[in-house]
Amino acid sequence: MRRAKRKAADEGRSLTALIEEGLRRVLEKQPPAPKRKRTLPPVSTATGGLLPGIDLNNSAALQEMDDLEYMRRSR
Repeated sequence: MRRAKRKAADEGRSLTALIEEGLRRVLEKQPPAPKRKRTLPPVSTATGGLLPGIDLNNSAALQEMDDLEYMRRSR
């Protein structure tokens, strides 16, 4: 770090400018990253539906069922 500060001072510029130039040089040398083929998540083929007694339109009942299940597991 001391050498970098000294070099920047000798060249009459800031340490930040010296670091930026170094980063530009490193990044210019790198070949572009290969494009990846887009992969989609698998599509479910499951059949069925909701369990008996579950109504998706009643969020309070869903929360209550979740709370009761949590209490059962925490005992």
